[in-house]
Amino acid sequence: MTATGHPHLRSYDSGSEPVADHRAPSDCPVCGDHLVVTRLGCASCGTELAGIFAPCEFCALSAAELDMLRVFLAARGNLRELEKHLGVSYPTARARFTDLLQKMGLADPAPEPERPTAPGREQILAEVATGALTPAEAVRLLG
Repeated sequence: MTATGHPHLRSYDSGSEPVADHRAPSDCPVCGDHLVVTRLGCASCGTELAGIFAPCEFCALSAAELDMLRVFLAARGNLRELEKHLGVSYPTARARFTDLLQKMGLADPAPEPERPTAPGREQILAEVATGALTPAEAVRLLG
């Protein structure tokens, strides 16, 4: 049990609302289909609501993706600020943000046409060497 009286919840140090220690999965571990929220509960009084509730597109994002979205919003949509925060080239920052939009269902999954501003092979390999780019992202960019 935690300070909230619930085994899976903890409170912020400031005493604000309790938050879950774990994120709910978005896909079924048995068949892989999307899960729906069917029960909500109050950690304070034990009240429970049952039904089918609208999904949260932000809940399926990883901590790194949420951080990237927060930086983008705080910068009022400035991709150059996102580029600086991530420590990657502008095309890489744009590609990562496009991937995030696709994951949220806000962008077409169709690949963008090649642009003359795309990073070169040497730049991509340098970003992999510094850890700013994953090998999988590099393979996708080198296509």
